[in-house]
Amino acid sequence: MKTKRQMKILEIISKRAVFTQEELAEALRQEGINVTQATISRDIKELNLIKVPSGDGRAKYGLPSGTPGKIILDKLKRLLADCCLSIDASGNLIVVKTISGTAPGVGEALDELRMPEILGTVAGDNTVLVVARSPDKVGYVVSKLRDLAGMGPV
Repeated sequence: MKTKRQMKILEIISKRAVFTQEELAEALRQEGINVTQATISRDIKELNLIKVPSGDGRAKYGLPSGTPGKIILDKLKRLLADCCLSIDASGNLIVVKTISGTAPGVGEALDELRMPEILGTVAGDNTVLVVARSPDKVGYVVSKLRDLAGMGPV
């Protein structure tokens, strides 16, 4: 899935220096994501990656200042709008129903949000279980996720 791959690219370049498209493709392969050079090139362009100084005289892939949060949020909004069928809650558990096969990408995207109100997620094939830190946080999380998915209030 494109969004999952692109989020993994952002994660990789945030954790280590990547100097070439070949290195990026290899890092993705190590994560179980096989890609072609053409796909990497398109992803770099879509993510607005640029070459930034690495401190050793070379240039590595990075993001323009201040953009990681916006890129992740935009991708999450698109992913939720495209894949999310429903969002419902009980106690401190939130169930996000998705199109078959898209739950892992949605779960990973929700994890990337790093919302303090979310303890964690577990994804199956078409369902993501979101565990809120406490029952009093559930309303906020559901509202936020529904807003991101373009679903409006319950």
